[in-house]
Amino acid sequence: MPRRTSKEKQINREDYPRKEQFKAESGMFDERTVKYLGYLMTHGIVSELSFQIARGKEADIYVAMPGTHVHDDVVVVKIFRIETSHFMKRIDYIYGDPRFSKIKRNIHSVVSEWCKKEYGNLKLAADAKVHAPLPYYFDGNVLAMQFIGVDGVPAQNLKAGGTDSPEKTLDSVIEDLRRLYQKAGLVHADVSEYNILMKGDTPYLIDFGQAVVLGHPKAQQFLERDVRNLLTFFQKEYGVKRDSKKVLAHITEQ
Repeated sequence: MPRRTSKEKQINREDYPRKEQFKAESGMFDERTVKYLGYLMTHGIVSELSFQIARGKEADIYVAMPGTHVHDDVVVVKIFRIETSHFMKRIDYIYGDPRFSKIKRNIHSVVSEWCKKEYGNLKLAADAKVHAPLPYYFDGNVLAMQFIGVDGVPAQNLKAGGTDSPEKTLDSVIEDLRRLYQKAGLVHADVSEYNILMKGDTPYLIDFGQAVVLGHPKAQQFLERDVRNLLTFFQKEYGVKRDSKKVLAHITEQ
């Protein structure tokens, strides 16, 4: 079986902080975000932001020191950007969800509901024992959750870091999609090699903001796309072949 070699160099734990970190400066965030970050601190979730580890289309991801109510070594803080228009392009993931039928069509409301939605979806995933970050707290456009990594170094995504056990990794992700569907009543709706973090040999699903309940009119379409994207990646990168119809049946049938 072909084994994929990572196209990116592995992160050196000693070099990582020097290369990537920067302290959160005053004036970096707008007043609303500063207020919501303050709530995380007053509720004992975090004590301070340490450094940024990722910047996406919708949000910036930071490592933070834990507060008195969190017993992890570090915490992840996801700050959704209010100024981006990207959320308005993904409005169907919210408006088709019966949990969010009364949301207002303005960017502040949409971003706030998206943050609330990801928190709620992560709670459902945790209850279903899906490998995903545990959610700790949210307010406005700020979400605090479990850090996935080792010794303060974030886990790489499947695309960057690869896996030495592709069949085992694929089976684990499929099982998590089954648990998500059967026990949480959710479809992830954005599964890809970029939204799977590898902590050792264990894959973790991330980015649950777009996940939808089974009552969403496009839930089945999203699930089929998730399975198609997942199987295409593993066949292309590792030569692992699975029948999509059988995988879908395994996920959905009782």
